[in-house]
Amino acid sequence: MSVITSIEDLRLLAKKRVPRMFYDYADAGSWTEGTYRANEADFQKILLRQRVAVNLADRSTRTRMLGQDVAMPVAIAPTGLTGMQHADGEILAARAAKAFGIPFTLSTVSICSLEDVAEGTDGHPFWFQLYVMRDRAFVERLIDRAKAVNCSALVLTLDLQISGQRHKDLKNGLSAPPKLTLLNLLNMAGKPRWCMGMLGTRRHTFRNIVGHAQGVDNLASLAEWTARQFDPTLSWDDVAWIRKRWSGKLVLKGIQDVEDARLACATGADALIVSNHGGRQLDGAPSSITALSPIVEAVGDKIEVHMDGGIRSGQDVLKAVALGAKGTYIGRSMLYGLGAMGEAGVAKALEIIHKELDLTMAFCGHTDINSVDRGILLPTARH
Repeated sequence: MSVITSIEDLRLLAKKRVPRMFYDYADAGSWTEGTYRANEADFQKILLRQRVAVNLADRSTRTRMLGQDVAMPVAIAPTGLTGMQHADGEILAARAAKAFGIPFTLSTVSICSLEDVAEGTDGHPFWFQLYVMRDRAFVERLIDRAKAVNCSALVLTLDLQISGQRHKDLKNGLSAPPKLTLLNLLNMAGKPRWCMGMLGTRRHTFRNIVGHAQGVDNLASLAEWTARQFDPTLSWDDVAWIRKRWSGKLVLKGIQDVEDARLACATGADALIVSNHGGRQLDGAPSSITALSPIVEAVGDKIEVHMDGGIRSGQDVLKAVALGAKGTYIGRSMLYGLGAMGEAGVAKALEIIHKELDLTMAFCGHTDINSVDRGILLPTARH
């Protein structure tokens, strides 16, 4: 294997090792994928000021997110079907995050359950991302289960009342576990490492749901249940209801508009995430890094502002921090590492991003991430 020096190296390796439908699930957006591509491309338009003859000893990327000490201003984003990129993927990613000293966020539509991840990380606190389903009793039980396993934050996603049209998922017939069609079998036959891992685990479907949602005890009932459960009636009243049921840290994910950011502040949430769902919902929406500054300017003194979308390097993290983000999230960068090399691949992704963050911060004349501001950006890049 060649030396891995970047997230792109991990992506290329994951593409070789992960079955097509699951690789495409991770590495795609909705409709034309314009917003998906802009999330990454718009970071490249932001230019940095290089400074020289500055004492660069004793550098630190340590900071805090939601009051929690973190090794760098990065958390692992909630990503669905993570356990289909690699066997037991959520457990492995959570272990890597724990070892590195950053938060891990588990998705509602994960393959490994809340209880699986808690057991796999020896009860280490992690964050849980919640979708509001039509079955509010199921939502209540999910919140109670998150409390029971000592989740330290609830990340409520607001931008998936309905699903964006993701052409690759539709064409691939995405399902977990994959349907045993001839095309799928041929594709999986070329991924022996993935197949061996899947044969060695009992976790192959949505374990937060199966056996927990009423009437969902097999794949057929799961498919029927999920098809009708995302709730188009979700409103700010539901956010208030969840705020009352969850006394811990609450994060609202999916904010793209200043007016919505102001409404988010009124809920009593502790943080919001500027996010367009990785370009998987409204194609044609602005990139997350473009949407960040106006929201920081409007509410950054009232609520902790985080962002996700398009982060493929430590330089991207630094640019987001310079524009006011108190934290960032990596989804695809983590999934590439996981698909490429399992837990070691996630650890490698975190090491790459941290090294790039540390070195770029130093080149910009700073030794402490907490001192970074817009002054590290060239004036034309200060959105």
